[in-house]
Amino acid sequence: MIKVKNLSIFFDKRAVNSVSFEIRQNSILGIVGESGSGKSITSLAILNLLPKKAKTTGEILFDEQDLLKLTEKELQEIRGKKISMIFQEPMSSLNPSLTCGVQVSEMLQEHTSLEPSEIKKEVIQLFEKVKLPRPEELFHNYPHQISGGQKQRVMIAMAIACKPKLLIADEPTTALDVTVQKEIIKLLKELQEETKMSILFITHDLALVSEIADDLIVMYQGEIMEKGKAKDVFNNPQESYTKALINSKPNLSYRLKKLPTVKDFVNNTISNEIYLDEDRRQFHNIIYNTTPLITVKNLSKKYTSKISWLSKPRFVTAVNNVSFSIYEGETLGLVGESGCGKTTLGRTIMQLEKATSGEIFYKGKDITKLHKKELKALRKDIQIIFQDPFSSLNPRIPVGKAIMEPMVVHNILSSAKERKAYVLDLLLKVGLEHEHFYRYPHEFSGGQRQRVGIARTIALQPKLIICDESVSALDVSVQAQVLNLLNTLKSEFNFTYIFISHDLSVVKYISDNVIVMNNGNIEEIGDVDVVYKEPKTDYTKTLIQAIPKGI
Repeated sequence: MIKVKNLSIFFDKRAVNSVSFEIRQNSILGIVGESGSGKSITSLAILNLLPKKAKTTGEILFDEQDLLKLTEKELQEIRGKKISMIFQEPMSSLNPSLTCGVQVSEMLQEHTSLEPSEIKKEVIQLFEKVKLPRPEELFHNYPHQISGGQKQRVMIAMAIACKPKLLIADEPTTALDVTVQKEIIKLLKELQEETKMSILFITHDLALVSEIADDLIVMYQGEIMEKGKAKDVFNNPQESYTKALINSKPNLSYRLKKLPTVKDFVNNTISNEIYLDEDRRQFHNIIYNTTPLITVKNLSKKYTSKISWLSKPRFVTAVNNVSFSIYEGETLGLVGESGCGKTTLGRTIMQLEKATSGEIFYKGKDITKLHKKELKALRKDIQIIFQDPFSSLNPRIPVGKAIMEPMVVHNILSSAKERKAYVLDLLLKVGLEHEHFYRYPHEFSGGQRQRVGIARTIALQPKLIICDESVSALDVSVQAQVLNLLNTLKSEFNFTYIFISHDLSVVKYISDNVIVMNNGNIEEIGDVDVVYKEPKTDYTKTLIQAIPKGI
């Protein structure tokens, strides 16, 4: 269907270097690789959606036409009608000022001769096809009124509206819960089988792509490292880079002391040492026979919302009467679907949100009743690592200064000279260099920025660190580096973590105990290995069954 021949893409430097591949009819081609590998740029070139400054060479043949040589008018006849695209972030792709029904209708108005009444009927049928609830009601809803998974389904409905021959899905499930992720993958597979269209599926999640792809391409730094049948590549990878990507993801069957990274495979320094169950039991006997660091009792957090000035207030319960303890040196996993209350619970423990009722005891003292001065001292002991380190760093100041700022606020060390020496040492501890002290956030990769965020957090020598989706947006190899770093720092500084994530394989790898939340309630709590092996509730079973197990 599509033949890409010697495609190269140039910006200030070469971004894609002479790649060639084919997308077969009625098949799914997966493209995997880390951020910056060129996979998304390659897909954008197919629809000629690259920035104007981009220069391309080579050929992209579709229906015996070279797409790179078509005029804008000719491309408009293909985009959306013959080749469609699902973008990574549906919220930024959907117009917030138009209803979902209108936005999908526009696609049919542009490319078909249907009457308005026929278009509305067709859109509602599309919503039914992508398994959206209450399709007639959702036709009139705005994007902000529906969930992330539903927004992604609206995008899929828009993309398949004109029955395209090729659907490009660029990271369509990133940042979605495992259950929603599984539903989207199942939906795409069903649509592909029903309509016989081809799909180009782009992702950095190898377990996910192994469940959907027929063929596979592995890209690295703008080049194709390996390609072939998906099963062959996964079962018998030839290149060190492919092996690294496959093995960087935590395994659900056993727990390595150190996850392998791309660098380990390249340098042949892989450690396959397993964290034995007996060692784990001994560690748990030590930490769980001490006094809890934090005890949460009957904690609730409710929000008040009003649709209009004249309407009665409506109460939304984000956290509902939860109780549990966290012990010093423990990593407590916190999992559940979006909106279950896990982030609100973390923010309430930090006192960034005020509890509606209940108590939170830190070292025996109820922190829900602290005064302003006491809260400042608490901020030093309980810190957070955010999901997006770039938005939590000031782009105008070097990262060294950003790390030192909270140290000044909390009077850690007595002089700027001492603080600088301390931060330079911290940078080495988190895998950065002294020279990075003077660089700005935009000069770092995503993984490096997350390391800066970790350095800033541990600079205050906290007792408890809340990791709020802190590895969810990272590539698998970078994710492995950060998880290894968190474990190393935990051993060195005796940190206690609350690890919030929707990636259940990562939570199982790093956690001692786990809390499963649903609609503000605790569904299940206990040793992470026991909960994953023998889940007690249907909700927990559904979450665990949704974990991609393709590799």
